[in-house]
Amino acid sequence: MPRPRAWVWLQLIVGWLPVWALYTTLIATAHPDTPLRDAAIIAVRAIGAAALLGLLVFRLTQRLPWPRQVTPRFVALHLVAAAGYSAAWILLTSAMESIVRWRLVLVIPPTGLSPFLILGVWFYVMVAAVAYATQAAERAARAEAAAARSQLAALRSQLHPHFLFNALHAVVQLIPREPVRASDAALQLAGLLRTTIGEDRDLVSLADERAFVERYLALERMRFGDRLRVEVDIGEESEEALIPSFALLTLVENAIRHGAAPRVEATDISIVGRATGDILTLSVRDSGAGADPERLAGTEGTGLSRLRERLAVLYGDRARLEITTGRDRGFVASLTVPQERGDNGAAS
Repeated sequence: MPRPRAWVWLQLIVGWLPVWALYTTLIATAHPDTPLRDAAIIAVRAIGAAALLGLLVFRLTQRLPWPRQVTPRFVALHLVAAAGYSAAWILLTSAMESIVRWRLVLVIPPTGLSPFLILGVWFYVMVAAVAYATQAAERAARAEAAAARSQLAALRSQLHPHFLFNALHAVVQLIPREPVRASDAALQLAGLLRTTIGEDRDLVSLADERAFVERYLALERMRFGDRLRVEVDIGEESEEALIPSFALLTLVENAIRHGAAPRVEATDISIVGRATGDILTLSVRDSGAGADPERLAGTEGTGLSRLRERLAVLYGDRARLEITTGRDRGFVASLTVPQERGDNGAAS
C-alpha cells in the first residue's frame, strides 16, 4: 500500500531537522554577534534549499539505480552530480538571501568557497545514501512479500490433495452400500473441488468459510448418517471476521477423522466462533475417544501442520493453533487469529 504523500513529506522534514540544528550552530559559532534567532532563520533558508535540491537527488537515484558491481562510470556520474548539487545549493541559497534582503547577495563564508562546496557535497552524499538505502529496503520488502505469497500458494496447493483424499474416502465408502447416494456424493464432491481449486485468496470471511464447511458436512453426513451430529454457534459479530481460507475446514476434518470415523457411536461436533475486539477465536470440539497427549505430540496430520505454517506466514507469532485431548475426552482444536483494521474479505 503506497504511503500517503503527507506522511512522506513529514518524514523528509523530520530527517532534515538535525541538519538544520547543526547548521544553526555553525552559523552561531562562526558569527558570535548574530542572534540565535537570526541564525536559525538563515539556516532554515539554507537547509530548505538543500532539501528541495535533495528531491532531484532522489529522482537521480531512481534513474541511476545502485548496480550489482560499482563501476567507474557510476562513481564518475555521482561525482559530477555532487559537484553540480553543491554549486546549485550555493546559487539557490544566494538567490533566496537576495530576495529576502532585496539586494544581490552571494553566500560565501569568510573561510572561502571551498568549505561551502564540501558541505554541499556532503549533503549530496547524505541524501543519495538515504535514497539508496530506502530503495534497498523496499526491494527487500517486495522480495519478502513475493516469497510469502509463493509459500502460501504452495501450502494451499498441498491442502488440495489432502482434502481430496479425505472427501473421496467418504464417497468410496458409500459405493458398495448405497451406489445412488454415492453418485449424489460424487456430484457434491465435484462442486466442493471446483470451489477449492478456484479459491486463491489467503484470507476469507468466516461467513464464506462456514458456507463451504456446511457443504462439506453435507457430504460427510451421507457417510455417517445420524452418527454425525454438528452444532454451530458463530455470533453475528464474527461473520465478517477474516480467517485463512480452509482453516475451519481443516479443524472440522480433524474432528471427523479422529472423532467420528473411529467410532460406531454417535459423535457430537461443536463449532464455536467469537470475535472479541481485534481477536477472533474459533474452537472445534468433538466427543470422540481422544488420544494420549504424549502420543499426539509431533503426530498432527498434514492439514493441521500446513495450517500452522500458513499462520506463521500470515501472522508471525500473533496467531496460534492449540490442540488438546485426552483419553475419552475427545479433541478440542482452538484457533486464535488477529483482525487487522482495514482488512477486506470477499465472498466466495
